[in-house]
Amino acid sequence: MANALIAFDALGYAKDHPHMVMARKAIDKLLVFDGDKGYCQPCQSPVWDTGLAIHGIMEAGYDRDSPVVLRALEWLRGRQIMDVAGDWKSNRGHVRPGGWAFQYWNDFYPDVDDSAVVVMAMHRADPDKYREAIHRGTEWIMGMQSRNGGWGAFDADNDHDFLQHIPFADHGALLDPPTADVTARCISMLVQNGYGKDNPVVARGLEFLRGCQEEDGSWFGRWGNNYVYGTWSVLCALAAAGEDTHTPQIRKAVNWLRSRQRPDGGWGEDCASYWQHRRDEVKESTPSQTAWALLALMAVGEVESESVQRGIEYLLSTPRKNGKWVEEYFNAVGFPRVFYLRYHGYSSFFPLWTLARYRNLRDGNVAAAAYGM
Repeated sequence: MANALIAFDALGYAKDHPHMVMARKAIDKLLVFDGDKGYCQPCQSPVWDTGLAIHGIMEAGYDRDSPVVLRALEWLRGRQIMDVAGDWKSNRGHVRPGGWAFQYWNDFYPDVDDSAVVVMAMHRADPDKYREAIHRGTEWIMGMQSRNGGWGAFDADNDHDFLQHIPFADHGALLDPPTADVTARCISMLVQNGYGKDNPVVARGLEFLRGCQEEDGSWFGRWGNNYVYGTWSVLCALAAAGEDTHTPQIRKAVNWLRSRQRPDGGWGEDCASYWQHRRDEVKESTPSQTAWALLALMAVGEVESESVQRGIEYLLSTPRKNGKWVEEYFNAVGFPRVFYLRYHGYSSFFPLWTLARYRNLRDGNVAAAAYGM
C-alpha cells in the first residue's frame, strides 16, 4: 500500500487525484494514535476475529438466539464473496465462489482459513438458517484443495519454489503452498459438516497431514506461533475426523506438547522458532498459546491429565484486565523470520474458549464441545 502511494507520486499524480486520495485514506485508516504514541496496523482482521469470537462465546454457553451471536452471524453472512475475482481464479476458475476474506471487504482475496472458521460457526449456531451460505462456503473450500491434498490460505497449487530464489523474494514467503494449520481447519470444517474419512477430499487432506509431521512430533504453524499453533490445529482435526487417538503419531504429538509445558503450567513459543536452530526458544508462557495447547490435548482425550490441570490453573491465575488476559508478545506471523503480528483478540477468546471447553467436558456436556476446533 505504501509502495503504491510512492509509485503514484513518482508518476506525477496530483495529491487530489482519486487514486492518490484512495491510497492515502487506506493507509490513514491503519494508523492508531494514543496521546503522543502511535503505530501502523499492517491489516485488520474483523472476519477472522468475529468467527473465532463466536466459537468462544458459544462454547461458554451463549446459544444461537443470543442477540450477540445473531448480529455477528448476520454480519458475516453479508460478507460472503459470491463473485469470481482475484488470483485464485487462475488455478480454480471453474469453482463457484463462496468464501470470506480476512478484512472487512476484500473480494479479490477470500481465504480458506477464514472461510472454514466462519462456516463452522454458522453450522454450530444454526445449520438450517445458514444452509445456503454453508453450502457455498464448503463447495468453494473443497474446490480449493491442492493436488497434494493440502490447502494453502489464498490459492491452490501455489507451490512453484523456484520463485523464492529471485531477488525480490527476499522475505521468503512469496508463495502460498499448502500448510498443516490451514489444511487442518478445512478438515475440521468438512467433518463438522458431515463429511467422513471415506470422503476423497477428507481422505487426501488427512494423508497430507500425516505426511508433514515434524520429527519431534509437532506440526509447523504457518499463520500462528508456531509449532504449538500447528499441533493444536492438526490434533483437533484428527480427533474430529475420528482418528484413533492412541496411534503412535498422535501420542508423539501429545508427548511433544507435554515436553514444551513450562514450570508455571503454561506454554509459550518465541517468534524465533521460525529459525530451525532456535525452534525451542521461549520468553514466557502466554495465554493464547496455553489455550491452543490445552485445546489440542483435550481433543485427544487428555482432559484428566496432569498437563491439562496445570494449564487450566495457569489460565485461571494469569493476570487479566477488564476480563481480558494480559498478553504482550506477538502471537502470529505474517512472513516467517520477517514480519510478526499481535492479534489483540487472541488473549480474549482463546482462553475463554478453552476454559469453557474444559468445563463442558468435565461436566459431561460433550455435545457443547463436539466441534472440530
